[in-house]
Amino acid sequence: AAVRSVLVTVASLGSGAEHRLRSNRVLTAASAAHNTARPSPSAYRRSNCRKMQRTSRLNRELQLLNTEPPPGVTCWQHENKMDDLRAQVVGGSGSPYEGGIFNLEIVIPERYPFEPPKIRFLTPIYHPNIDTAGRICLDILKLPPKGAWRPALNISTVLTSIQLLMNEPNPDDPLMADISSEFKYNRAMFTSNARKWTEQHAMPRTQDTKADLKENVTPTESTLQKRKSEELPREPKKSFKGP
Repeated sequence: AAVRSVLVTVASLGSGAEHRLRSNRVLTAASAAHNTARPSPSAYRRSNCRKMQRTSRLNRELQLLNTEPPPGVTCWQHENKMDDLRAQVVGGSGSPYEGGIFNLEIVIPERYPFEPPKIRFLTPIYHPNIDTAGRICLDILKLPPKGAWRPALNISTVLTSIQLLMNEPNPDDPLMADISSEFKYNRAMFTSNARKWTEQHAMPRTQDTKADLKENVTPTESTLQKRKSEELPREPKKSFKGP
């Protein structure tokens, strides 16, 4: 009976020690997870520094786009958001897009300029390197090694490159295989189709609704329209003379 009592006591002590060991392991793991999930003060400082650099960089770029925009390119903030921009690119002379005004959406990622901006066409366009969702196949819109983006580039450079791509499609790296084939082997048909799309989707229309005009007209165009209306001659008021 004494031996049995000793064995029971040892067994109970062993299970208690094992329980304490397991509890300590759980607490250690939980503490490590808590410390991992909680960024250190230095990480906060680095994050804030990156945000400030990004904001400062975007302010400079937007100011430059406003004062010295590339020919045929306009860019502005959408709803006063720094990371959500809109742009308009005018189709180049001699191309099937001539006279068309193409709207683009520009989303600035958090790691900009170490990541390229995300840009897509909002206006439908018939082009081998631009798909029906407006996505653009352009090397500077992708990171290396597949792409050619680097922090020295900026939004103005990208928009100019997109304008150049519109005028000079690259059929060897297409997003739209059928349009690429048409561009290669039936250029007249491609030009005709691209022109039809431009006239249908990108040409300014005089019968647009007020909401469409407000969305599509740039601040510069709005100012010009206001000036033109102010310059129109006013008819003199006619005085009514009684009998």
